[in-house]
Amino acid sequence: MKEIILCKYGEIVLKGANRSCFEAQLTKELRRRASHFGVFRIHHAQSTIYIEPQNEQADIDGMFESARDVFGIVGVTRAAVAEKDIDDICRVAREYLPTALSGVRTFRVDAKRSDKSFPLGSPEIAATVGGAILSCVRGIKVDLHNPEAMIRVEVRENGAYVHAAQARGAGGLPRGSAGRGLLLLSGGIDSPVAGYMMAKRGLEIEAVHFESFPYTSERAREKVFTLGQLLCRFTSRLHIHVISLTHVQEELSRKCDEDYFTLLLRIFMMRLSQRCAAQYGCGALVTGESLGQVASQTLDAIAVTDSQAGIPVFRPCIGMDKEEIVTVARKIGTFDTSILPFEDCCTVFTPRHPKTKPVLEKVLAELAKVDAEALLEEAWQSMYTETRVIYDDYR
Repeated sequence: MKEIILCKYGEIVLKGANRSCFEAQLTKELRRRASHFGVFRIHHAQSTIYIEPQNEQADIDGMFESARDVFGIVGVTRAAVAEKDIDDICRVAREYLPTALSGVRTFRVDAKRSDKSFPLGSPEIAATVGGAILSCVRGIKVDLHNPEAMIRVEVRENGAYVHAAQARGAGGLPRGSAGRGLLLLSGGIDSPVAGYMMAKRGLEIEAVHFESFPYTSERAREKVFTLGQLLCRFTSRLHIHVISLTHVQEELSRKCDEDYFTLLLRIFMMRLSQRCAAQYGCGALVTGESLGQVASQTLDAIAVTDSQAGIPVFRPCIGMDKEEIVTVARKIGTFDTSILPFEDCCTVFTPRHPKTKPVLEKVLAELAKVDAEALLEEAWQSMYTETRVIYDDYR
């Protein structure tokens, strides 16, 4: 019996004249992933992408799990293929579904007849297939209102498909369909979540990480690289541009009012990030800030740092509390790494009484106490890049 994977679109169906561009990016991503699981034929029709194994060596289990992590897909299901003939559809249902219905007490059949030339309507298809299931699965009953299992039969232009369960897809928009953004990736909980959330909206993500070696350790750096690798489950690849702020922090600590230290450091981060974004074609910065969570994330503090960014700053976590952010971190698999007890540069030289209602003019007056341009250039020259990928050919 032939089995295929059906991937259902999400909001791509609403894209009108631009829909073909989104479909092309989505199909390209699935083809790249499929190449690691064997030979598959991938094509789209009627708001569905069909992934068809071309030989017995194709790893349909692996491809199914990978497809679930592709942004732009809201549902993924494995389906058995039948001829567009009601007798063959019933035969396939009797052979394919008993295993899936093992231990299930109630079911319902929904039918969709996209091919209007098929002689039976959707209600007749559902009733006939339901009868076939009742004849081969012992102890099961039909429940149209609250079934334990939903069986679906789809009669489309290319064939008929029978399946028992649809897994939730990643949702959102295809990778790169909304441009490119630069994620300020720390070792904490929030920034990986922010990267995931903007990638889900179609941004292709680059990342910049600021370190303060030897105040921050090599284990802290590796923690960030691990977070990048975990994000690749959804982004496919991630270039992490690492910049040292050691001398910047030493100079700020030595020459500036301690209360302004965090704000001044954020200004350096924003200016360096803007330069990094320009070099790598990113149209926006992405941060994990949540309003009021720490002193540098008050409304006044955010206004100061935004004044130095030069390009849009996306903060997808801005209205979330910590519990909500942690929930997403657990969902995407980054939480356990994020809470490892290794320091990052934002915890070095932390002031005792940071400014929560700063005035830009006073912040810039403190900044004038150091040679900001020289420090920025020195930090920029320290930059190197690490690449993390889900598969080797995504470099």
